[in-house]
Amino acid sequence: MKFNTLLHDFADSILHLLVRPASAHCDTADGPAVTDGRRALNSGNVNIVLKWVRQEDENEVRTAFERARRVRVAGGEAAALADQWFLENLVRIHRAGEGAAYDGIKPAGTAISAQVRAADEALERGTSEPLRGLIETERWPELEKRFRHALTLKNFDTDDLVAARAYMGAYVSFFKYAEGHDHAHAGHAHASGGCGHH
Repeated sequence: MKFNTLLHDFADSILHLLVRPASAHCDTADGPAVTDGRRALNSGNVNIVLKWVRQEDENEVRTAFERARRVRVAGGEAAALADQWFLENLVRIHRAGEGAAYDGIKPAGTAISAQVRAADEALERGTSEPLRGLIETERWPELEKRFRHALTLKNFDTDDLVAARAYMGAYVSFFKYAEGHDHAHAGHAHASGGCGHH
């Protein structure tokens, strides 16, 4: 039966995508990429997640999305398996586009750096104040500049992938700077950022 074969393929794929510790903000189960992945699955609109991957990776994500949507209609464990399979693939493809290794999705509630937490809050509230005291004074003007740029692009149309990717570029630039990726001293940079390396 076709459905059983598809379900079996999902199970095999999940075995190769077992959840292991990861290293980036976007790799957490309650992080922005996975949150968008769940929204996309629930709404049926794959465009919600396409901003997380390069244009050349769109077809792979679209194909995984459609497969997951077909299986999840069965409900129960099949739906849960399909969702997890899609989310794991989304994060894997996203990380590959960054040139970073994929280490799985961290559990919800995994600790993230104070700077990343504050940067999230800043974008949510529309003010950079949550980052005050976490960023060196001399770096503040550049941080504020990147924050304002991201904020101006934030309210894009989900179906406008050009605008969505423009926001992601600004978002990543802001997060990388907040975490110290662009700091003059290499010792302050982190290999894993707020979904950095775009």
